[in-house]
Amino acid sequence: MSSKLIIMTLFIFLLLLVFFFDLCIAKSFCNCTDDRTIYLTYPYLTGHDIEVLQERLKIIGFYDGIINGRYDLASYLAVIKLQSKGDLKVNGVVGRETWDLLGYYDDSIKTTYKKDKPDGELFIRVYLNKRQLILYEDGEVYKVYPVTVGKAAEKSPVGEWFIKNKYERAGTGGVLGTRWMGLSVSWGVYGIHGTNKPWQIGTAASKGCIRLHNRHIEELFQWVRVGTKVEIIGRKPPKILKNLLKVGEMGEEIVLLQEKLRQKGFYNNYLDGVYGSLTELAVKELETQYGFKVDGIADINVLIILGINSK
Repeated sequence: MSSKLIIMTLFIFLLLLVFFFDLCIAKSFCNCTDDRTIYLTYPYLTGHDIEVLQERLKIIGFYDGIINGRYDLASYLAVIKLQSKGDLKVNGVVGRETWDLLGYYDDSIKTTYKKDKPDGELFIRVYLNKRQLILYEDGEVYKVYPVTVGKAAEKSPVGEWFIKNKYERAGTGGVLGTRWMGLSVSWGVYGIHGTNKPWQIGTAASKGCIRLHNRHIEELFQWVRVGTKVEIIGRKPPKILKNLLKVGEMGEEIVLLQEKLRQKGFYNNYLDGVYGSLTELAVKELETQYGFKVDGIADINVLIILGINSK
């Protein structure tokens, strides 16, 4: 085999390796996808994303039309003006670079100031109603960051988690921003990450993830390690559970079950949404105390004792 053929074979192998690595990494991210490409056409493109675009263009002084959710000629000309000022390709097409440019005009970054790197044990708590992420060092508040949380239809996962992975992202990172820290949520892929829409910080606008300004997530990323505990606190919507919950199940229903078991003194582990051996043991202790059949299954009797409505 010639040396050229060997080199070519190795090159192809490395390309395939990079491709499959990127594919595996991509599966670690949430369903926060980049926005569709917006362009001038007829009939006009319409949608909530165009309303967001128009609102942002209006706030930063490039658009004075009505917010109608239509990418019409007035919206197109506003984007042309923005791209010209931002040294982008001037074509009126709204893609990742244009969204990122809109983010550069944001001036709402606010955070408590701390200069030194924290040396103690770190813990993160997110308050959904306050739109705040608080970093604690040795149980004391160290720094407070404003965040974007999940919107009404795609709420952020309330519970007790930990950071399970961390990745840096190239450039401005698009909709996920420049850094990603994945959460150990059992029923979906959620994370704490940056954003290319910093003007939405302080609102409920994500698909369940916690978004920070890129400079904030970059700072937090340096300090927080894989395994760091994260608690997300928020109002849980009322749920009616099915009559039987058992080992192997996972989801928001199990978080509620674990919370009620903890309140009754039977459970002292994470509210992680996984019906594992510790949750089963807690249910067995309750069954023993109340004289039920001891099988570790949260049946209608267990749910009634815990004050949980069931079907």
